[in-house]
Amino acid sequence: MSSTILRRHRLAALLGAALIATPFLLSPMLHADAHATLPITPVAGIVVPGGSFAPIVSSDKPAVVTITTKMKVASSDSNDQNSPFAPGSPFDEYFHQFFGDNGIPKMPHRPKGQEAQALGSGFVINPDGTIVTNNHVVDGASEIKVTLDDGTELPAKLLGRDAKTDLAVIKVNAGKPLPVLKWGDSDKLMTGDQVLAIGNPFGIGTTVTAGIVSARGRDLHSGPYDDFIQVDAAINHGNSGGPLVDMEGNVIGINSAIYSPNGGNVGVGFAIPSDQAQPVVAKLIQSGSIEHGFIGVQIQPVTPDVANAIGLNAPSGALVAHVNDGSPAAAAGLKTGDIVTGFGGHNVKDPKDLSRAVADVTPGSKEEMTVWRNGKSENITITVGNNDTSEKTATNQTAPSQSPEGNFNVPSLGLSLGDITPPVRQALNLPAGQKGAVVASVNPDKAGADQGIQEGDVILSVNQTPVRNAKEASRAVAEASKSGKKSVLLLIERGDTQTFVAVPFNHA
Repeated sequence: MSSTILRRHRLAALLGAALIATPFLLSPMLHADAHATLPITPVAGIVVPGGSFAPIVSSDKPAVVTITTKMKVASSDSNDQNSPFAPGSPFDEYFHQFFGDNGIPKMPHRPKGQEAQALGSGFVINPDGTIVTNNHVVDGASEIKVTLDDGTELPAKLLGRDAKTDLAVIKVNAGKPLPVLKWGDSDKLMTGDQVLAIGNPFGIGTTVTAGIVSARGRDLHSGPYDDFIQVDAAINHGNSGGPLVDMEGNVIGINSAIYSPNGGNVGVGFAIPSDQAQPVVAKLIQSGSIEHGFIGVQIQPVTPDVANAIGLNAPSGALVAHVNDGSPAAAAGLKTGDIVTGFGGHNVKDPKDLSRAVADVTPGSKEEMTVWRNGKSENITITVGNNDTSEKTATNQTAPSQSPEGNFNVPSLGLSLGDITPPVRQALNLPAGQKGAVVASVNPDKAGADQGIQEGDVILSVNQTPVRNAKEASRAVAEASKSGKKSVLLLIERGDTQTFVAVPFNHA
């Protein structure tokens, strides 16, 4: 993979032995009724005279703070299991998901027990000293210190944080009312609108940069909840948690990530929309944490080929590729091959719609789910579970890899299929009793290869009918081809992941 690095800065200005940490969160939207009214004094609307941003800066800058955190270093070795970048840790998983072995930061040598220090930004939303920032700014901190715009340094306490949305709320006692920023309406933002980013990049002091909204709804592939505002205003290490404001001085985003080949600004920054952040912040103030719902499925998009293969009128919904054993989805009777078209009274157009809808629901709630199954719609009642780990949420799945041998040719797809023999079972580490057909070889010029099928894949079903061996699989594909369908739907297992793949026929 290229060396271009997508970094969500964790207070990334280095202070001595400071950590450069990259968050791995998801950003679900919460229900509007989760928003609690906050007793804030709003900043009056600002008109920019003569093209100058000075009135906005003079009104907003006093409410922007610098946040410094300390954390104990468990070991001098960044590969130590206690390191946030240790193998198997969330940061390690995040880096490997996007960068492989490239781009993983090498931590400086530090004696065990030394304190690491790092820097970020935040903004005051209540005169009583309530401050909003990113979760990755305060995560793991043993001490949090806030520096106000006038230079006053104050200890801060953590009120609440949520890793999934990368949001946190802290509070200081200044002994006096503090200047505040008012929430704006990010839904009204349009591509091309002017914005200002305010924060403390690299610890040099509060800095204001200007730019425009470059895009809306950006998905950074860090999870199914991504819906970032992309801006070209300069955002650098240390800006994390700082406000992105509109031309009325209102907060319409929280600066959280950059896309960069060198770790610095290249004009591609990302902010969490205020309309997502505001209800999350209200919940954190109220309860200190947020419980996200989960149902326990692997899902994928419904492509035109998938829709055609199963007789669905339009490529819409979330295709269930796998149902986790013992999950709420399994208890509700959800099946592999179902297409979820509705959840909780809302239409589901794609996997992200389902993921967000599930995350918004309070665990323990009963919800109605509409699925397309065997050519018709059915309603299922499901009791949503508690998503207490990053792996439990409904997630989009893509296929991984491996390799054995076979002897049934499927020329219409460019595949050669084999049975699961004892040597094959051992080579692929398949469980005893595993049924299906193993992909022995793939013609690189045929449709199977175009759809990402690889040697070692195990075909479990053809057009949602289970197959026990290579003969059954090849026969089912042939029958689908004769029926006049443009494509065939295969359920493929690769490693621990099951994925539906719609493969168009090569009628040649």
